[in-house]
Amino acid sequence: MAVVLAVDVGGTKLAAAVVDRGARILSRAKVLSPSGTDPEVLYEALIACCAAALRGADSLPGDLEGVGVSCAGPMVWPAGEVSPLNMPAWRGFPLRERLVREFEVEPVRIHNDAVGIAVGEHWKGAGVGTQDLLGMTVSTGVGGGLILDGRLYHGISGNAGHIGHIIVEPDGPPCACGGHGCVEAIAAGPNTVRRALAEGWRPSGGMDPDGIGLAASAATGDPIAIRNLERAGRAVGIALASCAHLLDLEMVAIDGGFSRSGPPFWDALRQAFATHARMQFAAACQIVLGKLGADAPLLGAAAFILDAERYGWDVATPTLPPLGGPPD
Repeated sequence: MAVVLAVDVGGTKLAAAVVDRGARILSRAKVLSPSGTDPEVLYEALIACCAAALRGADSLPGDLEGVGVSCAGPMVWPAGEVSPLNMPAWRGFPLRERLVREFEVEPVRIHNDAVGIAVGEHWKGAGVGTQDLLGMTVSTGVGGGLILDGRLYHGISGNAGHIGHIIVEPDGPPCACGGHGCVEAIAAGPNTVRRALAEGWRPSGGMDPDGIGLAASAATGDPIAIRNLERAGRAVGIALASCAHLLDLEMVAIDGGFSRSGPPFWDALRQAFATHARMQFAAACQIVLGKLGADAPLLGAAAFILDAERYGWDVATPTLPPLGGPPD
């Protein structure tokens, strides 16, 4: 049976799944991402995770039609040389080249994890049937990917849709990219939690001082938690209004753990979008919570191979270095 291996590489976890042509996940495996700076330790952990997924589906590498990877960035695309910001073991690591040799298969396609999320939601999630979609993740960072005219749009360097660095507060807090007032600087989970802690918020009930704890405090009426979640939601809403005007979007599908922070975040997001999306065509854009959750980057990675006409690319295309500061 012809299948693809779909892989999700992140700073917290490594995940792999065997996916068939019907987009069914036949088997999956997940391990914690090793810490440290040894690139081979991290690579071997990834290969062990992939092997476990293949065993679970009774598949052999020879059964593979290809390998798709959603990986944290930045990276050189489409060469697949990756330098995930929160994975110091890999700097310019030739992941695509290594996977081609490991599994003796082509194509192997690697793209940013936020792009994988966008593709997953368009292929089998909230965006099925739409033509112009922004897929977005609000989590440790803020990122996105674009589907335009029914196909994945890359841009010249593969960074199209990078909504995390749209400016929404010009005099706002500094961002890791070197700018000020980016969506990510305001709305990413760790940044929001950091501001709340600085304002005196403390989690209750023995919860950790993280996004889950902040959302739980907001649900009980904590004013600091509510205020900071509202600021995060407002930043996202303002950015999406700009995107809707620029791109004439049909839908925005939002994934990522911090996007599930509850009414303070979502109410502020929708109010800000309604306030700033004043043109009728922009106001018509649907803003929805993604349907796929943690499976979005895996299914997106599978679609890089299984629906290459819409979501694939020529891996031999000449490459350019990443532009600007570090992506999410």
